[in-house]
Amino acid sequence: MARTLILDSTLREGEQTPGVSFSVDEKLEIARRLDDAKIDMIEAGHPAVSQDVAEAVKRIAAERLSADVLAHSRALISDVNCAIKCDVPRIAIFIGVTERKLNSMKMNEEKAIDAAVKCVQYAKDHGMKVRFTAEDGTRADYNFVVRICSATIDAGADRISVPDTVGSMMPSDMKEIFSKLSKDLNADLDAHCHNDMGMAVANALAAVEGGASAVHTTVNGLGERAGITPLEPFAVALKVLHGMDTVDLGKLPELSMLVEKYSGIPIAPTQPIVGENAFSHKGGVHAAAVIFDPQTYEAFPPNIVGRQREIVISKYSGKVAVEDRLKRLGVALTEDQLLTVLSEIKERLEIRSFRDVDILELAEKATGKKLEVQVPKKIEALVMVKCESNVYTTSVARRILWIKGVDRVLEISGDFDIEVLIDVDSISQMNEVLEQIRVIKGVAETNTRVVLKKFNNGS
Repeated sequence: MARTLILDSTLREGEQTPGVSFSVDEKLEIARRLDDAKIDMIEAGHPAVSQDVAEAVKRIAAERLSADVLAHSRALISDVNCAIKCDVPRIAIFIGVTERKLNSMKMNEEKAIDAAVKCVQYAKDHGMKVRFTAEDGTRADYNFVVRICSATIDAGADRISVPDTVGSMMPSDMKEIFSKLSKDLNADLDAHCHNDMGMAVANALAAVEGGASAVHTTVNGLGERAGITPLEPFAVALKVLHGMDTVDLGKLPELSMLVEKYSGIPIAPTQPIVGENAFSHKGGVHAAAVIFDPQTYEAFPPNIVGRQREIVISKYSGKVAVEDRLKRLGVALTEDQLLTVLSEIKERLEIRSFRDVDILELAEKATGKKLEVQVPKKIEALVMVKCESNVYTTSVARRILWIKGVDRVLEISGDFDIEVLIDVDSISQMNEVLEQIRVIKGVAETNTRVVLKKFNNGS
């Protein structure tokens, strides 16, 4: 299988996510990070949308990145002119090709072909490389898709995209369509898969198996409605399942965090590759097996994406996991002492997961000795958050809760609307959490107080 190219559309499709609007400077930084991660193509935006989008596209094109930068365009000469003014080397021209879409535009098939061909020829005459996109092509009449794509290829298009625009395809059907297209069209094929039914990664892989040479992604799977193929699991799947090197996988976590910060869309803990829990093992059977041989419950080692494995200590833990954690802390217990610690863990139902300091406290209690172990000191801080008057406070609170390092979120009365307890390992981590809170849309003001001492009432 030939190497698959990855086109990232975070700056175009990703910005179409409800509630997301990147500044020009944010787009520049994201584009540089995408390029640093060795993305092949960057879809920088649709210049006809607004002046700031056009400015961002032009400035990204001027960066002279290693990635191929392109602008998005409807099949309108005016849109193509906007892209030409941005000095991009490539343009992506699209038109809807289903009967419903044609009817909504008051077009028949011949008029659609004529509009697409004229725009492709016009862009080529101005020295641009062209991708033609048959929007919603997987639901359209196949013969018409081939006819309009063939006409644009004859006019100069070197890439053809046939999107699964509403995410309604089965992987088997996706593979079949791209297998047929690869025989019927003389051009490289792009797959653009939406995630409405949660099958974007599967459909993108199926398209590659059928003959697609490029797949469109976004960081964190942003995009219209449920988004499109997320970059992180797709790139890893190509590596793990097909042995294919594409992007720098080690750059994915930091890229994901950057886009989370600028988009204001929190990453779910269970999100593959970049979610907080992606490499965490909690169940006793799972943890024991992973400690013995990681491949029992891991499809690939977390270090290929710059992450680390975590064994969560909780009421679900078994003896093996607790013993392993204590050994890592340099503590060896007898069998009876170990079982005593485990029993205590299972009885403390109010604790969702035990930190190292908690486990050491239990070990000291079981042994009756003070254990001299260096445990990283935690930094705790209280952050008071004031929301803008037109914002639903609960929506802000929920976003804050997903930030790594946030221990608790309370909606309160008074001068501030939300109280946040941060629990982190360092000042730099605290500052990162604070920055992530401040950039959430709807946050008007924050006030931070570091906890110096804690007093408990007999517990």
